[in-house]
Amino acid sequence: MLIRRTMAELEPVADKAVSHFYALLFLHHPDLRPLFPPAMDVQRDRLFRALLTAARHADDTETLTAYLSALGRGHRKYGTRAEHYPAVGEALIGALTQYAPLTWGDATEAAWVRVYTVISQIMIDAAADDGLTSPPWWQAEIVGHELCGPDAAVVTVRPDQPYPFLAGQYASVETPWWPRIWRHYSFSSAPRPDGLLSFHVKAVPAGWVSGALVHRACPGAVLRLGPPAGSMIVDHSTDNGLLCLGGGTGIAPIKALVEDVAAHGVARPVEVFYGARRDGEFHVMDALRELEQGHSWLSVRPVVSEGPPRALSGQLANVVREYGPWKDCDAYLSGPPEMIRSGVDTLVGVGIPSHRIRHDSIHELLAATG
Repeated sequence: MLIRRTMAELEPVADKAVSHFYALLFLHHPDLRPLFPPAMDVQRDRLFRALLTAARHADDTETLTAYLSALGRGHRKYGTRAEHYPAVGEALIGALTQYAPLTWGDATEAAWVRVYTVISQIMIDAAADDGLTSPPWWQAEIVGHELCGPDAAVVTVRPDQPYPFLAGQYASVETPWWPRIWRHYSFSSAPRPDGLLSFHVKAVPAGWVSGALVHRACPGAVLRLGPPAGSMIVDHSTDNGLLCLGGGTGIAPIKALVEDVAAHGVARPVEVFYGARRDGEFHVMDALRELEQGHSWLSVRPVVSEGPPRALSGQLANVVREYGPWKDCDAYLSGPPEMIRSGVDTLVGVGIPSHRIRHDSIHELLAATG
């Protein structure tokens, strides 16, 4: 109750609290500044928001542990060590003291100290366990770079050691052109026998990393990859049909999911709705059509939202609503945040239980742009 009261008071002044948090952290612990990117536009909100998200789930042990364990493993790539956590906790308490004065007091501070102690220990333990079997990051040489339009490319890399992941997951990527700036990209294929990994990247306006990957990257350049993340994976313990909605480059993990179903050899209906603004933006349609021709259980429907009408046109969620029924399907969504939001609302509205709707975190999608 005390935690939630603090967060309610903090919400209207969250931007100021974030700035104060980092000011305290770097003032009292300047040695930590090199762990963060030179430009703090994205990272500025990410760490503070993660701490608040964890606190919000303080009474849900299962959710808290799963969320923080992934966070702890992922923070290894930044060079985070166990001895850094007390400094972050001090800055957090300092920011809350300053920007939640109405709810702050000895009892509230004690509650936050207890919660942060739990948060940090879960992350430290997860990082230590992960360090027994995995490196903090992988070096990955670019071995293929294929432009597919003026602002998109398929980037294929060879990791320096085996990279274990599941179809539908994503990796954080750092380029040599923008050190310490990490962006998330989904794998565009299921695990391959040759160990190569591919990403479908669209250069966004003012996107440092995406622009570099599309316009500057070339074979021979070396990227760094963080550990795989994401829970948008196929449940092979059931034979439910799959309803997949992919928008733009978000079709990449959908394609990987289809390949994964095909590799398991169990025929189960898979319906893919592939949304793009215009006809010329269906960059992996040839690969999907090839899969469709080889598997009778697969159906692929392209949908355009702009330009001349075709067989299917309009907003992706609206088109999906016209088909079905879908209530017995497992649903997977990948694309821009606004598409995810409208897609989830549509799927819940047509009867798919929310626990059978899988997509990557909206916050991670927002952080991935650039």
